[in-house]
Amino acid sequence: MTARALIEVEEARLSNGLTIRLVPNHSVPTVSYYTFFRVGSRNERPGITGISHLFEHMMFNGAKKYGPKEFDRVLESSGGYSNAYTSWDMTVYHEEFAAEALETVIDLESDRMRSLTISDRTLHSEREVVKEERRVRVDNEIVGLMDEELNTLIYKAHPYRWPVIGWMKDIENITRADCEAYFRTYYAPNNATLYVAGDIDPKKTLRLIRSYYGDIRPGPKPLEVIDAEPEQRGERRATLRQPAQAPSLMVGFRGPKATDEDTFALDLVQYALSVGEGSRLTRELVYTRELAVSVGLDWSWRIDPGALVFHLELKPDSDPATVEKALYEELARVAESGLSDRELEKAKNNLGAHLLRELATNSGRANALGTYELLLGHWRKGLELSERYEAITREQVRAAAAKYFDPLRRSVVTLLPSAEGQR
Repeated sequence: MTARALIEVEEARLSNGLTIRLVPNHSVPTVSYYTFFRVGSRNERPGITGISHLFEHMMFNGAKKYGPKEFDRVLESSGGYSNAYTSWDMTVYHEEFAAEALETVIDLESDRMRSLTISDRTLHSEREVVKEERRVRVDNEIVGLMDEELNTLIYKAHPYRWPVIGWMKDIENITRADCEAYFRTYYAPNNATLYVAGDIDPKKTLRLIRSYYGDIRPGPKPLEVIDAEPEQRGERRATLRQPAQAPSLMVGFRGPKATDEDTFALDLVQYALSVGEGSRLTRELVYTRELAVSVGLDWSWRIDPGALVFHLELKPDSDPATVEKALYEELARVAESGLSDRELEKAKNNLGAHLLRELATNSGRANALGTYELLLGHWRKGLELSERYEAITREQVRAAAAKYFDPLRRSVVTLLPSAEGQR
């Protein structure tokens, strides 16, 4: 059964620009409610980096009808729960709840889109929470430090250069006026898409959404993000020293944007090289040659050209240069010969299974379809992925690997244990 056969989506748009996608599924009496705002760290500028992620926190601090801490209290009293996440390209808020609480959730979400409370007190409180989060996840975390350094090598001009959580000095200096202007522009209905998936009556749900959201005024058109990233003309390197038990390597290659045809060939490369104990890099570098403790490839779709990032945790006595050389030998093999028939078949099977699994739940459907729409241009394109992957040939994979694993496109961060870490 194809993904397209599983999904029914009803589309609508309000006069204020709010995009609505209704995904009925009556198998269980629950609903997932996702609000996608087309804003992330890509839309920031120096001086306010991290403001998108800061807003992820600010959005739970009360609005005109529901005051501070009321959002979660009301939702949880109805048996539901909420969460949110921020990335380079989007900020997403979602709730899971029993179907009878649908109108309550629509009321809650429309209230904070219409009239979020932005005060000096809430800004100070959430700023301190985010600063602590940054200390834990970046400043005192090896992977966070390396990833932050690598992005400054891969990107020289594009906003992907700075971390989603933002630079500490910017977090400390974002003002209330900055937040108010950001909210008016990016948290307006014309910059949002609702995905409501689950045990719903589409006609009734649409009437409720019109009633609660229809009078919210649209915001100004967001500024276009210009991809002014210059061509990379050679390898870039950095070395970090940090208390650690063993060295680590992070190697990045600038990749294509989500809508590029090479993106889907690289999805197969990711699965073949790094997903599962039998993947090529794990098999060769961890088990056969015993050069690394673990190896992974992070390849995530983005609106603008993203990055393929390899992270290798080494043994305490490993020589980073030797491990790096071994990694490049494996990548060169893919660039020269592609994947074996078995590797390609396995990657396609695993990706196809992943696509079906993420559509198996209401939450998975809403999140996947909303992501497809924002990054690929339409939710239907996501439901065509299984067929697209199946049609990719070994030569397409080889050509994509040869193009994007070019040493001239390479950026490398080596982390060496400091003296303190060796005691």
